[in-house]
Amino acid sequence: MISTRRQYTRLSTLLQTLSALLILSFIHAAQDFYKILGVSRSASQKEIKKAYRSKSLEFHPDKNKEEGAAEKFAEIAYAYEVLTDEEKKQIYDRHGEEGLKQHEQRAGQGGGHGGFEDIFSHFGFGGHGGRRQREQTTPNVDIPLRVTLKQLYLGDTIEVEYIRQTLCVNWQECMKNNQDCQGPGIKVRMQQIAPGFVQQVQQRDERCVARGKMWRSGCRECPNGQTQAEKIDLTIDLQKGMYPGEAVTFEGVADEKPGMNAGDLNFVIVQVNHEHYHRDGDHLYVTMEIPLVDALTGFSHEFTHLDGHKFTINVDGVTECDHVMRVSGKGMPRRGGRGGYGDLFITFEVDFPDALTKEQRKQIRNILGGRGSEEL
Repeated sequence: MISTRRQYTRLSTLLQTLSALLILSFIHAAQDFYKILGVSRSASQKEIKKAYRSKSLEFHPDKNKEEGAAEKFAEIAYAYEVLTDEEKKQIYDRHGEEGLKQHEQRAGQGGGHGGFEDIFSHFGFGGHGGRRQREQTTPNVDIPLRVTLKQLYLGDTIEVEYIRQTLCVNWQECMKNNQDCQGPGIKVRMQQIAPGFVQQVQQRDERCVARGKMWRSGCRECPNGQTQAEKIDLTIDLQKGMYPGEAVTFEGVADEKPGMNAGDLNFVIVQVNHEHYHRDGDHLYVTMEIPLVDALTGFSHEFTHLDGHKFTINVDGVTECDHVMRVSGKGMPRRGGRGGYGDLFITFEVDFPDALTKEQRKQIRNILGGRGSEEL
């Protein structure tokens, strides 16, 4: 008999919880999931899970018999479900609970309505009384990143701080309904142009933050406006052999704005000129000046590469002025999974003496077998 009563009690508790969950699935009041769990918007997944365990134990229907405990427990469970799902959390952070509900509705309908709604949409009529709009993003941000040729040769890790604008913590509480708003910054009004004729006019209104939603000016929940400054730490992974003009991208890290996805932050590589080496693609170029005696008799020379390692070139015989020597594998690391290195091209410039003595000219002529002033 006691066992039967326990089973009945557990069944009753389960039905209460399921009932509360069903109610929440049909009617979600505008609420702050972070407040429900008692965490900040910047809370980590570990902090969210810890808060959920604490709150769920406090309001679990088996332990808390107070009226409304089951509903509160269901709210906590739903908030935890959203904030631990990466996709749902991103949608909630950017578009609030209204955007989350629309996402869930689309998911439940297979991502589209089909039928007559798709036909009418081509003529500017959506299935819910409005024209479908592509999801907007805030502008991407490009920041030049000055790096040395040595950093591009070796690769590097660069720590930077970036200040961006993020949504006010309570931004959802500063919105009001306005059917004239058709999206972020877009307001539509009807204008009569003749008896019986009405024209739809679209205009810019920064107070519109989403379809059917307008920002309430002077809202106490966000005294500094829609956004607030946030400093974030970023790690730029500079790969070996990256090219000038190439970008290291952090997706969704640009400024936030209600009703919009955050754009991308791009660090665009700007290569600082090197004292000796010049780069073109995967190859390196250097110019070397040699004295006339070396150009005539040959020579050896030791180079110091970008990473500090040394290598020697040997030249036999006569070197002409502006002669180019190719040294394989001494260029930049190759990108795109090709592996290996480019080549080094050395251009020799011969340094001729400004003047020779009579004796020097005579000796050189004897060695080289010149004919002096004899006529041709």
